[in-house]
Amino acid sequence: MKIGAIVGSLSKNSINRKLLKALARHAPVEMEIVEIPIGDLPLFNRDLESDFPQAARELKDRIESCDAMLYLTPEYNRSIPGPMKNALDWASRPYGQNSLGLPSATIGASPGKLSTAVGQQSLKQILLFCGAPVMGQPEGYLQFEEGLIDDEGHVANPAVDEFLEKWIHAFGRFVAEETNA
Repeated sequence: MKIGAIVGSLSKNSINRKLLKALARHAPVEMEIVEIPIGDLPLFNRDLESDFPQAARELKDRIESCDAMLYLTPEYNRSIPGPMKNALDWASRPYGQNSLGLPSATIGASPGKLSTAVGQQSLKQILLFCGAPVMGQPEGYLQFEEGLIDDEGHVANPAVDEFLEKWIHAFGRFVAEETNA
C-alpha cells in the first residue's frame, strides 16, 4: 500500500513534517509512505493549463502512483496554507483530469489550543468536492509543544505516541476498505 503524503508547510523545520515522520515510524509493514513535494509548483493560473507546467505534471503523476493520500496541514488564518491549496488546485486540473479521488485522511499539528481543527475542515471540504473518500474518524489534531517530536519522528509523550500509532493503523484499515469496496 503506497501512501502519498503532502505536508502543507514549506518550512524546513515544519512540525507537520516531524508529524509525518512519527506516523511513518508507526505505519503498518504493508504501508509505504512517501512525501510528495509541493514547493516548486508555480501559482495556479488557468492560463497555464494549455501548456501544463512540468512541476504540476510531476505532482499529478506522483499522486496517481499512490493508493491513498495523507494530508498534513498547519492552520493559517483558520484555513490551509497557500502552498497546499495551490497543490490541490493543480492536482485537480485540467478540468476532467482530477487526480485527487484517492482515499484520503487529514491530520495536523499546531502550537495553538485548537490545533488545526478549522483548517482541516476546510481541507476536507476541498477533498470531498474533488471526489476523495476522506476518513472521518479518528480525527487528528495535535497541539505541538517544543520537543514533542524530534527530527527523526520520535515522540516524547507516550500518550501522543500511542494515539499516532492507532491513528495510522486506522488509516490503513480505511484505505483497505475503500480500495476493496
